[in-house]
Amino acid sequence: MAERADRILDAAGELILRHGYRKVTVEDVAKRAGVGKGTVYLHWRTKDEVFEALLLRESIEVVEEFAALLRRDPGQARPHLFARASFLAVIRRPLLRALFTTDTELLGKLAHHPLRSHDLHATDRFQAVADRYALLRADMPHPRYTMAAASTGFYVLDGLDTSGSELDDEAKADALAFTVRHAFEPAEEPDPATLAAAAAEYVAIFEELIPPYRKWIYD
Repeated sequence: MAERADRILDAAGELILRHGYRKVTVEDVAKRAGVGKGTVYLHWRTKDEVFEALLLRESIEVVEEFAALLRRDPGQARPHLFARASFLAVIRRPLLRALFTTDTELLGKLAHHPLRSHDLHATDRFQAVADRYALLRADMPHPRYTMAAASTGFYVLDGLDTSGSELDDEAKADALAFTVRHAFEPAEEPDPATLAAAAAEYVAIFEELIPPYRKWIYD
């Protein structure tokens, strides 16, 4: 079942990148995957659910990538390094990039799809970890909003302005990391033990996110 679901989602991913959400039908996805239309509906009830499952599968890949990164190098728990890795992970995945930049041409109404409740809860938990280990400045007003507002510009600016178009993804990620390091983090660097503890908590949060994603996609 999971193998067939992945084949359908692979087909959906190819078609949405080629034609955009509005022009792709369930029939198109089924034909591309080599299955009947009814088979698609055995997995998901609507076209929206097919493409939501596709976006969630992309999210799982990023979550697993981040968890592995933190296990290898707990130093990546520092906000500026984590922001850099996040930027590159998203910007190099066209569907997630479209979601972050609210690209309605590619994603249609899915570009405004609300986050699931466990995603919002996880964001609060990440913020709590950063606060507990003093990874962010204590004097920052409304830290969650402030950091999100600052970081969002690095994702959406290309669609608004051609300045910086000569920069590659790595250069943009470096610029984001510099901004986060100098605007949002304390001047003193955290010690290795602090980073190891924070990284372990981040990994635990990531590991809790994956099962609900998988259950929704494949069950």
